[in-house]
Amino acid sequence: MNNLETEVKQLIIDSLNLEDLTVDDIDSNDPLFGEGLGLDSIDALELGMALQKKYQLKISTQNEDLKAHFYSVNTLVEFISQIKGGN
Repeated sequence: MNNLETEVKQLIIDSLNLEDLTVDDIDSNDPLFGEGLGLDSIDALELGMALQKKYQLKISTQNEDLKAHFYSVNTLVEFISQIKGGN
């Protein structure tokens, strides 16, 4: 597990108050919403705000790929890496 992956998992736990989980409990390939981690739309908003704050991202809800970026920890890591690498 790389550092960014671990950071994103910890950010999910901290920003959504998932105190009963550890970074090892979150599979990087599992869906964050629905049957995976079980997050909902409110969680998506809170997670989006936390990601924007921590990584100085500008996340547009008009982005058609946004749902795909928030699919799993791995897709979030790729999304953050693309944006931060592009700056």
